[in-house]
Amino acid sequence: MPVVLVVDDDANIRELVRLYLEDEGIEIVQKENGIEALAYAENHASDLIILDIMMPEMDGWHLCARLRELGDIPLLMITAKDEPEDRIKGFRLGTDDYLVKPFNPTELVLRVKALLRRYRIASSRTVRLGDLLMDRSSYQVTDKNGREITLPMKEFELLYKLGSYPGQLFTRDHLIEEIWGRDYEGDERTVDVHIKRLRDRFADHESDFRIVTLRNLGYRLEVYRD
Repeated sequence: MPVVLVVDDDANIRELVRLYLEDEGIEIVQKENGIEALAYAENHASDLIILDIMMPEMDGWHLCARLRELGDIPLLMITAKDEPEDRIKGFRLGTDDYLVKPFNPTELVLRVKALLRRYRIASSRTVRLGDLLMDRSSYQVTDKNGREITLPMKEFELLYKLGSYPGQLFTRDHLIEEIWGRDYEGDERTVDVHIKRLRDRFADHESDFRIVTLRNLGYRLEVYRD
């Protein structure tokens, strides 16, 4: 049974989330502020964390950043603020998705299920993009006929990262940190160059998948055929 940690100082929101997700067979752990949630996350495993932004003691921004230091767990922010700047800030801090209050409970359930599904994909050592299979244990890409496609290491890592989380937005800063490391001294144009190379290299596979640019935000990969 998946375990979801819900962090919100509004008891009514926590109870709403609990009612709808428990009906889907999901176990819910509730915390009312960021400090309690971080203490719990440091000592207990969760499959996904839902967190509010505006909370006392430790807000959702700081909590998101601290949770990202603990590992690559799916994070869903819920907030009453619907400004583009807030969304950008959340994605840059590492949130995976963003839901604005008041939200439709059915939409919440669907977003949670999608994030859990992406996480299970990311836990695997292989990623399928239509007719292509990426194997991270051997760093090989093969097509449906078993032919191998050779990729430079950084291109492989970049495509594998995007393909592990289909539909998820990644900022350029996040991709640089994940693929090139925190000490990388280049700029975000490096990501753009590698994305262009991947698009050119796999132009014949656009019916299988496509790397989409979200202006001023970053990139996401969309899979059209499993």
